[in-house]
Amino acid sequence: MKRGIVVLSLFDGMSCGMIALERAGVKVKKYYASELDKYAQIVSAANYPEIVRLGDITKWKEWKIEKPDLIIGGSPCQGFSFAGKGLNFNDPRSKLFFTFVDILKYYKPKYFLLENVKMKKEFQAVISDKMGCAPIEINSALVSAQNRKRLYWTNIPNVTQPKDQGIFLKDIIETEGTGAVKSHGKVKEQPEKSQCLDANYHKGIDNHGQRTGIIPKKSFPLLKEYQAKNGPGAVKRYLEKSMHQMILENAAWRKLTPLECERLQTVPDNYTNHVSNSQRYKMLSNGWTVDVIAHIFKGLK
Repeated sequence: MKRGIVVLSLFDGMSCGMIALERAGVKVKKYYASELDKYAQIVSAANYPEIVRLGDITKWKEWKIEKPDLIIGGSPCQGFSFAGKGLNFNDPRSKLFFTFVDILKYYKPKYFLLENVKMKKEFQAVISDKMGCAPIEINSALVSAQNRKRLYWTNIPNVTQPKDQGIFLKDIIETEGTGAVKSHGKVKEQPEKSQCLDANYHKGIDNHGQRTGIIPKKSFPLLKEYQAKNGPGAVKRYLEKSMHQMILENAAWRKLTPLECERLQTVPDNYTNHVSNSQRYKMLSNGWTVDVIAHIFKGLK
């Protein structure tokens, strides 16, 4: 490993794997990436022009690459996610998992890592059988300000739960004070963690009850006026109720900024600022929490 490892990253996205390898102190000799999304490729190329880009994973038999020491990837999750339609392996995107397995069997790398969402036990069992190991579940909340539970199948040694870094939502926002957030359809006062980013977050916080939104500090006077009118404890009582009351109708709710989402995913500030904000939101939502992957990669040293 002192000379550097050869990495094959499948479903590479914006190359979070490369960031994590650097952060874990693992020297990389060559990094091959298979990815189709043009916006993710733009971001990856802007940050890592040296990456060798392979294109479509289904054409893997045509690739001319060095034997990888490490194969990594997060195969498309739409067919497995509890938030999806439950199409499981019949979903053409989720079928790409088997392509991942074919590539793994062909190259037989020393190490591998596969990431995916939490899913039904029967789907998880199929993946575990093909991968030859059971997954470890890690919540990104241990290393970031975001609740994001994911499954990781790997043969990298000594993978444990990360130490809780004690990072909260208030630590990553751009403006002073969070005021309150909207989460699960309710208003909460300064919660500790953001809800998990999803691929439609760019559409706004009102499209889904679990999306985190922020009420900026400038909206505090409205809350104070309500308390003055209704007595001590009125704001707290209100925040515990449904948000469909007049107190917050004029409040300046906003979604998290792209930079704040980068921080939720522990991606370097402005890493994704080479494309539109909508595309930044999408790729960050689909990406990895870098510090979780870096924690796993420490076993490579």
